[in-house]
Amino acid sequence: MDVIVLAKEPVAGRVKTRLCPPCTPETAADLATAALVDTLEAAGASGADRVVLALDGRPGPWCPPGVVVVDQGEGGLDRRLTRAWTATAGPAVQIGMDTPQLTAADLAGCMTCLLAPGVDAVLGPAADGGWWAVGFRRPEPGAFLGVPTSRPDTGRRQLRRLRDLGLAVGTLPERTDVDTWADALTVASSHPRTRFAAAVRAQLARLEAVR
Repeated sequence: MDVIVLAKEPVAGRVKTRLCPPCTPETAADLATAALVDTLEAAGASGADRVVLALDGRPGPWCPPGVVVVDQGEGGLDRRLTRAWTATAGPAVQIGMDTPQLTAADLAGCMTCLLAPGVDAVLGPAADGGWWAVGFRRPEPGAFLGVPTSRPDTGRRQLRRLRDLGLAVGTLPERTDVDTWADALTVASSHPRTRFAAAVRAQLARLEAVR
């Protein structure tokens, strides 16, 4: 079983731009780095056979040893998701870098759900109407192409696509994606021991210092 992490290199001005303001591009990149470290650490401790990082950019010191890094490729998110799944023969669960609150146990639960009898795929709905995780027993090349992303109905559309492919889909628990500063505060307050939460607290301290 593989865990695939789809992520961008945490470079100022290229990641978490919706956190600005109150973040600067540099502090938004700090939060992205913390989120990515938390995510890769949870993936590595989940019991997965491999952690595959489908990366837009280049790996840095935040990338743990043993992680298989593959290029995310070009095009829209639907095409980059499709390319990421060429790195595995399955079964696999794929997440992004927007849910730093995930634990190794959460990911192990996703894998258990995927391997349950009669389940072909799993999908985790996000609180904003999107999705935060997807998994397949075997890669499905047509699973993502043409499905609109970053919309309030993206999750419903993705679920419909999976069912249209004839897949029996297991539902994972809903999670909050970190897209906005309000999301960041919510996730950090509910999971205070993560690196991401520490980065959010550092940003709050900076904001308080300039008042």
